[in-house]
This record gives sequence, C-alpha cells and structure tokens, in this order.
Amino acid sequence: MLLRIDASSARPLFEQLAAQVRLAVVSGELRRGERLPSARDLARSLDINQHTVLHAYQLLRDEGLVELRRGRGAVVTAHAAERYEPLGRAVEQVRREARRLGLPLSAVATMIDRPEKDGPR
Repeated sequence: MLLRIDASSARPLFEQLAAQVRLAVVSGELRRGERLPSARDLARSLDINQHTVLHAYQLLRDEGLVELRRGRGAVVTAHAAERYEPLGRAVEQVRREARRLGLPLSAVATMIDRPEKDGPR
C-alpha cells in the first residue's frame, strides 16, 4: 500500500493519511487482519513527524477501522470492511451516474462535502 501526502494541501496531514487508509479498505486493497506500516517507518518514509502518523492511526482506531496493538502496530479490524463495503458500492453508483451525466467527480465531491440543509437526520 502506497500512502502519499500533499504538504501544500490545506487538509491536515493526519486527515490525509486517515482518508487514504479508509480508501484502501473500501477498495479492498487493505483487508481485515492486515497490518499498517509502523508509525515510525511511515513517518520516516513520508518525512513527517511520527506523532502525525499516530494521530491518524488513533483517529482510525476511534472509528473502529483499526486496532492498535502493542508490539503489532495498527491492524485492520474484522468489521472494518463490512462497515465500508456498502458505502463503497454506493460511491461506485454515484461515480457511474456522474459519468453518465458528464459531470466531473470534483463537482460530486463538492456536493457531498457541503453541509446538509436540514441538519443531521
């Protein structure tokens, strides 16, 4: 699994890392039981602070996507793929519909990212 960051992005680095791990789970690139790189190794390879990686891993732990195990590092949980699989299918449907309508995915992302009009349901 190749993780990348964009230092020029306004999005915090830990959020960029967490988003990429989520995407890897949704796409099937990461499966239950698989280990993520150690925080130290990933920080070194990306030339960022180790605490930034740990922050991303803790966020993913809080979401139930990974377990943090002493001595084993971050491991994808068994139910992670189950939770994200239906969302992945829905996103693929949205992508197909956007292509059919000739809409750029950036427009779709903007629509998803805007606040809800009626508030949370």
